[in-house]
Amino acid sequence: MTMDKTLQTNVLAELGWEPSVTAAHIGVTAKDGIVTLTGHVQNYLEKYAAERAAGRVKGVRAVAEEIEVRLPHHTKRNDDEIAVALLQRLAWNVSVPDEAVKAKVEKGWVTLTGEVDWQFQKEAAQHDIRGMLGVVGISNWITIKERPNAKNIGADITKALHRSWYDPKTINVSANGGVVHLSGTVDTWYDRQMAGWTAWGAPGATTVENDIRVV
Repeated sequence: MTMDKTLQTNVLAELGWEPSVTAAHIGVTAKDGIVTLTGHVQNYLEKYAAERAAGRVKGVRAVAEEIEVRLPHHTKRNDDEIAVALLQRLAWNVSVPDEAVKAKVEKGWVTLTGEVDWQFQKEAAQHDIRGMLGVVGISNWITIKERPNAKNIGADITKALHRSWYDPKTINVSANGGVVHLSGTVDTWYDRQMAGWTAWGAPGATTVENDIRVV
């Protein structure tokens, strides 16, 4: 069995193991560590779960996600209904600053805009609406406010990464203002994501360019 075939089999098995995903409706191809997901799911949250499940399989270097959301008739909602519900949900989320996020809904696709202080607040806004009825996709264009104290951000991120189990010889960090660039190598796609999340935790990080390779 070739490496690509083995990876395809392992990803299919992981999708079958993930209880929030109906694996029978998802196709998987693999080439040189790049996994492509196709097929359809019944909601956006399932689509997101499928991508995460594929990404945690050993040997996956990148995930190309081409899954279509096909809403069952009883879960479809008008755009105005979705808009009202998601604004109410954001208002109840303590991680999202009041009135900092704006939303537009078009044919079930949600576009988020606005400005917040931290990446976790941007992610919280998106996380809060993934499982909403009628949502078929999300574009998150929320930006992070720039800070004047971003001078030592590169060194701070390097220290944070090295406090974890990352080998200091495998990951490089550079920064220009709030724009952070990560490069180097890790063993898994999950490790790559974790390094990115760590970088986003630095005060003053407005953009994280994650060019870490999975080997």
